[in-house]
Amino acid sequence: MASSALLVQLLFVVVSLFQFSSAGRALLDLVQDEPNQLLKYHYGPLLSAQISINLIWYGKFKPSQRAIVSGFFNSIYSEKPQVNRQPSVSTWWKTTEKYYHLTSSKKSSLVLTLGKQIIDEKYSLGKSLTSRQLVELAARGEQKNAINVVLTASDVAVEGMCMSRCGTHGSTYSASKSSKFAYIWVGNSETQCPGKCAWPFHQPIYGPQSAPLVAPNNDAGVDGMV
Repeated sequence: MASSALLVQLLFVVVSLFQFSSAGRALLDLVQDEPNQLLKYHYGPLLSAQISINLIWYGKFKPSQRAIVSGFFNSIYSEKPQVNRQPSVSTWWKTTEKYYHLTSSKKSSLVLTLGKQIIDEKYSLGKSLTSRQLVELAARGEQKNAINVVLTASDVAVEGMCMSRCGTHGSTYSASKSSKFAYIWVGNSETQCPGKCAWPFHQPIYGPQSAPLVAPNNDAGVDGMV
């Protein structure tokens, strides 16, 4: 997944620059193996065991766009890490293991696998969604041991999008109230506010007006979603 590896490399640059500007830390701090410095555990619950990632595509997406996102999740665990091609999706994701080292002496594990992909191209809830409707869409995925990711197309308006957020996440109970599942929402900002939510693959609305980076998959909206 060369494009996913390139995307993660760009993400490293973005996060590094953010850390440098907001906290005055050296760029190299992000890649040094210092678990206590990089992550702070706030004693919240952590997902463990095997968790399925279910994608709910709301609106019209091209097959190539769905392949970008699903390819990213499929690259989280690499059977044959390529040392000479760093950073990769799998090495970037390994950072999360440090949370588990901070929680207790008993090592826990988390394995993410790509589960169902649900496609709703008919806009069953309309083209203007509330936060409650996002949870309703998320509930279409698995409701136990799952993270359900709602992805809205560029022509779908979502409450708060572009004004206060580009995405959100949370958890809720299943329909039977017997289990909980986590959910994520992120929207394609290509036509609504790319200067806010698709940076650095689009000219930013505020701040230094340097040239944007080239989107690794030539799709600023979906690369921005990833």
